Amino acid sequence: MNLSKRIFIKNAVLSCALIASSSLIVNAVIAKKNFVNNSKIRQIMPFELPKLPYERNALEPFISEETINYHYGKHHQAYVDNLNKLIAGSDLADKSLEEIIKISANDPAKTGIFNNAAQIWNHTFYWNSMKPNGGGKPLGDVLAKIESDFGSYDNFVNEFKNAGATQFGSGWAWLVLEDNKLKVTKTANAHTPLTTNAKPLMTMDVWEHAYYLDYQNARPNYIEIFLEKLVNWDFVAKNLS
Repeated sequence: MNLSKRIFIKNAVLSCALIASSSLIVNAVIAKKNFVNNSKIRQIMPFELPKLPYERNALEPFISEETINYHYGKHHQAYVDNLNKLIAGSDLADKSLEEIIKISANDPAKTGIFNNAAQIWNHTFYWNSMKPNGGGKPLGDVLAKIESDFGSYDNFVNEFKNAGATQFGSGWAWLVLEDNKLKVTKTANAHTPLTTNAKPLMTMDVWEHAYYLDYQNARPNYIEIFLEKLVNWDFVAKNLS
């Protein structure tokens, strides 16, 4: 092989190596850019709609799939979307949901943040407060604690029904543990026991969107069905332990 041919082959090999090296550099830059972009997405979209603990039709006929589609799929989703927009780029973006609720609870400048964060938490707690084939009188330690603190299960039922029925406008009825004693309480709009010394054990949503498609204006009927057919006493027991 003459000298000119060897030089030609050597140059060709070098050119291929340079092209391959350039390709690797370009791919690395693209990968880094995508990683940065994805990181930014994660930073400004920290919260996602929590998965339901059952199928959307699992609570029928007491709560319809249509109600779940609107209540969970529209209302709950909107709170998640709104909160992500409100905290994007702020010092709250890397906080937990509970931290955001407590930080914003008494700050008038953060009312919108509190309302959306608390409603995400309240609704997630509400979905877990129900289950298919739930309701009725609980068993074991939960029943014993109810009877001890309320005098009887019927007394608890009457207090809980009254809290739900007399919550004017939108809000929530709660079973909580405070100073080692069970209590029934109610909160308006997005307010939650998380901002108090009480530990929430179970909640019932009494915003109209929770029941209106199924019960229209008959909130007492919804409350009765909630207690008789839907309450997840296993969830209460877990929170009580």
